Amino acid sequence: MRTDIFARLDREPEPPKIVAPRMSRHRAALFGGTLAFYLAIVFAVLVTSWLVVLDWKVMLFRPYQQWPELHAFLDYYVVLGQRGPTAVMVACWLGWRSWRQHTLRPLLVLGTSLLLLNVTVGAVKLGLGRLGPHYATQIGSAEMFAGGDIFPSGHTANAVVTWGILAYLATTPRARRYLSAVSATVSLGVGLTTVYIGTHWLSDVVLGWAAGLLILLALPWFEPLIARTESWIFDVRERRRAGRPVRAPEGAPQPVLLPQSIAVEGAALAAGAGAPGAHLATGARVRAHTVPTVCPERPAVAPAGTRCAQPEHGSRGAASPARPMTGG
Repeated sequence: MRTDIFARLDREPEPPKIVAPRMSRHRAALFGGTLAFYLAIVFAVLVTSWLVVLDWKVMLFRPYQQWPELHAFLDYYVVLGQRGPTAVMVACWLGWRSWRQHTLRPLLVLGTSLLLLNVTVGAVKLGLGRLGPHYATQIGSAEMFAGGDIFPSGHTANAVVTWGILAYLATTPRARRYLSAVSATVSLGVGLTTVYIGTHWLSDVVLGWAAGLLILLALPWFEPLIARTESWIFDVRERRRAGRPVRAPEGAPQPVLLPQSIAVEGAALAAGAGAPGAHLATGARVRAHTVPTVCPERPAVAPAGTRCAQPEHGSRGAASPARPMTGG
C-alpha cells in the first residue's frame, strides 16, 4: 500500500507553472543598501579604521584557545561552507527536483549563482590581496595588497549563496521562510567558525555575508537569460530526437526481399512505364524511380553498346520488327 511520502517521489505528469522572482522595488532597495554596506566595509578596511582594530582584538583574543572543547565539532561544521561538498549536496537535491518537475531551472539557477560567486568574490580577493591572521606581519596593519586572498571570506559567501538558493527556489511562502532561516543560521555559523579557528578576520566574514547576499538579490536580473538557456537546451534535444532514425524493436521480424520478388517487381514497373518488355536481369535491384531509356526515332549517332527498341507500327523507315532486349 502506497503512502503519501512515496507518492510524492513520483514524477509530476506536467511541468508546474513556476513564476520566477522579479526585481521588485523592495528587492532593488535591498540590493542598493547591501551594495552600499559592502563598499563601506571595503573602505573601512582600506583606511585602517576602527574595524581593523576590532579585527586585531578578536584575533589576539584567540577564541580557539578560550573554548578548545568546540574545536573538534567546528572543524566538521565549517565544511558546510566549502564550495565542493556543498555544491555537490545541493546539486543532487536540485537535480532530483529538475527531473521531477520537467525543468532545468533549479540547476541553471545554481550554476549561475556559483559562476557569479566565483567571478565577483574571486576578483575582489585577488585585487585586494589581504593576508590572513596567521600570516599577518605587523600588529594593527590592515595587511592589504600583500599577496593574500582572504578578503572577503569565500567560505561565508559560499554558505550564503549555496544554502540561500534553496530558499530562492522554494515554491511556497512557508517553505521559503523556513529555508531562509536555515540558510541564514548555517551561513552565520560558518562565518563565525572561521573567526573562531583563526583563518579569517571578522571584517572578512562581514564582507562575505554582504557578497553572498548581493548575488542572491541580483539573481532576478538573470532569470530571462536562464529561461532562454533552458528553452534552447530543450529545442536542441527535440531536434536531435527528430533526426534519429526509427529503429525496430529488438526481436521483431525483419522483412526479407528475395531475388524472384525483385525481378517480378522490376518487370511490373517496366510494364507500367510503357516499356515493350522486361529487360532486367534476374536478381538485379530495381529502384522505384527507374524509367527505361527510349531512344529517338532516328538518332544521329547511337552510343556503343546501346540497343534501342523501334516501334512496330507508325514509322516509315522501319526495317525490322522490334525485338526485346536481353541481358548480357
